Amino acid sequence: MSSSTTSNAGSTPSTPNLSEELKISSKLRKFSFSELKSATRNFRPESLLGEGGFGCVFKGWINEHGTTPVRPGTGLTVAVKTLNNNGLQGHKEWLAEVNFLGDLLHPNLVKLNGYCIEDDKRLLVYEFMPRGSLENHLFRRSLPLPWPVRMKIALGAATGLAFLHEEAERPVIYRDFKSSNILLDADYNAKLSDFGLAKDGPDGDNTHVSTRVMGTYGYAAPEYVMTGHLTSKSDVYSFGVVLLEMLTGRRSMDKHRPNGEHNLVEWARPCLVDRRKFYKLVDPRLNGRFSLKGAQKTVQLAAHCLSRDPKTRPLMSEVVQILKPLPDLKDMACSSSYFQGMQADRGGVNPNARNGNRSQAGLVPKNKQVNRSLTIPNGQNASPYHQNYSLRSPKPPRLSEE
Repeated sequence: MSSSTTSNAGSTPSTPNLSEELKISSKLRKFSFSELKSATRNFRPESLLGEGGFGCVFKGWINEHGTTPVRPGTGLTVAVKTLNNNGLQGHKEWLAEVNFLGDLLHPNLVKLNGYCIEDDKRLLVYEFMPRGSLENHLFRRSLPLPWPVRMKIALGAATGLAFLHEEAERPVIYRDFKSSNILLDADYNAKLSDFGLAKDGPDGDNTHVSTRVMGTYGYAAPEYVMTGHLTSKSDVYSFGVVLLEMLTGRRSMDKHRPNGEHNLVEWARPCLVDRRKFYKLVDPRLNGRFSLKGAQKTVQLAAHCLSRDPKTRPLMSEVVQILKPLPDLKDMACSSSYFQGMQADRGGVNPNARNGNRSQAGLVPKNKQVNRSLTIPNGQNASPYHQNYSLRSPKPPRLSEE
């Protein structure tokens, strides 16, 4: 087995073989390599947005209604993703991106503007998302993401998944829902990115799609990992994991935490089933600046999504309805005597004490990023829109190749 973005067998198919694989949408622009080279200022390091197993992503500028490059700071700002020439799997993911995002249009899906294919070169041109990924805001910024913004992002991401599962012309299973694949525009509107692992939903009377297990460890549903049976409820489980990340400020997998706290879901389960302990799950860096009712609803929803029985997990449309009122709730816990009592039960920690707050926030490790591949020791597969922050924190490993 190899990384989900590399392969030891085969080579990148040549352009003439693409006619049967590439379902080119008339909405997509076809760029030349020279145009994208110029748009990104020759792919210079200053234009680099991020780097992953798929390739590098660069910031560029193009004509708003065409493919010609324009002067930086003018025209339409885009993110140009390049494909490493490393074999068949990267080509498969590139095709999936074009075929899915070429057809799917929704406010909560990142927009694919176009593509480039010349000889062995494969590039994709997306709308630029100025606030980067949810992962960056949760785990790489010193200031905690405000509670109402977290709920707004959760609602937007859930709406995107609901569209894929229940509203798209043909149902789509996203298969790699995680915080690094949720991108944010200037107003913190969430958009799903990276459709390289997406699959068409089951046809006719079929209840699932059988595949090799792919995705990211810590987010993948347990029944999918064990059987390879993929359903939309696999995405619902992954959504539950991300909801826990937003609630707690903790990564889905973090080997730098104490024993028993490496796996977020397993650490959180006792508090998910005991409503009296819900407050133990709330990110302490919020210092009580969160809605009590909203946090309770979020914990209940996460528990529902993370049910071990996939049949009891909710539809994403039901998740959307539960989340809709939460960003606007004003019952802040910090002004509640109930919360103050909970804090006392938590161990006498004063949430406003400077040292206490710093020690909690300091749990985010500052060591070099750990790769996500279970089989390639030095591989990396970051979100296409990761900013190059000097502060790096561990990443969960990717699962096997299809």
